[in-house]
Amino acid sequence: MTPPSRRLVVDLASPRASWRIPPAQVAEITAALGPSWDVMTVTTPATSDGDGGSGSAEAIAAVRGAEVYLGWGLPSGVVAAGNGTLRWAHSGSAGVGSMLGALAGTGVIFTNSAGVHAEPMADWVIAAIAYFTRGVDVMRSAQAAGRWEKDAFTDRSPPLREFTDLRVGILGLGGIGTAVARRALALGMRVAGVRRRPERGGPPGVGWVGAFGDLPRLAAESDCLVIAAPHTAETAGGVSRAILERLPRDAVVVNVSRGSLLDERALGDLLSAGRLRGAALDVFATEPLPADHPFWREPRLLISPHVSAVSTHFWERETALIVSNIRRYLAGAPLTNVVDLEAGY
Repeated sequence: MTPPSRRLVVDLASPRASWRIPPAQVAEITAALGPSWDVMTVTTPATSDGDGGSGSAEAIAAVRGAEVYLGWGLPSGVVAAGNGTLRWAHSGSAGVGSMLGALAGTGVIFTNSAGVHAEPMADWVIAAIAYFTRGVDVMRSAQAAGRWEKDAFTDRSPPLREFTDLRVGILGLGGIGTAVARRALALGMRVAGVRRRPERGGPPGVGWVGAFGDLPRLAAESDCLVIAAPHTAETAGGVSRAILERLPRDAVVVNVSRGSLLDERALGDLLSAGRLRGAALDVFATEPLPADHPFWREPRLLISPHVSAVSTHFWERETALIVSNIRRYLAGAPLTNVVDLEAGY
């Protein structure tokens, strides 16, 4: 019997149950490849947070001679070990950040999971907007203190706003931003956005779509500013103090992108001064957020430990994307979600 001549490595173990690939999904991937492929599953937990790590010794050994790699990010050690044989690498995460430099000149096709996380993350954004605009934060604080805080609400402090009064500005109208826009529009909010290629527009109903240079205008016209763009040379630090200061008084900031896009110090200053109604952050410049960080003591801030993408439907969506791309790869067709190494996503 002729042994398999081609190999795919599954490096999708994780110490976190939500990100640990189930055996049924490995079987589905194996079936899509067919009998001429050997599927090697790495059991050492991989770094599922962030953009990947350096790669475990087991993963590096497995990828030598492999043609396809499925992992959390693209570890530099894996790229080096796959030199000469690796043709396609796929990341179960949407962010690519620090991985791109290792791929230059390798000829490896790199795909990511952009869009797979969009639905639960968009749900989280809408929940975060409601948390502040409907005063849930004040209710929760009063409950913890055992106070019946009715007067604070009937005296209009804090201001309670209806969804139909809100203008939502979205930085980044890719999969996540588009999913946020659809939900916001369905709830009666007015939506505008900026994106790298504004000619692509947004979902029906979006008021206007501009380029990154239109971010000052977007901020000035947004009661809720949602940061959903990838980290690139252009977007890093883009939501600066100057941008935050253009937001209307009592605006809400929501970040589900990368902490590197937001000036956290400036945000903290504006929150503590009462200039903004609140901020909901799922991502931070340093993760985990240091125990002595002032954000822990800021009552106008909702801290989420980078979990907005967690969903019971993740693996069905992720496996569907992988299997679809396996079929495309075997047929010699263009893959879905190919990362543009120059653009950075």
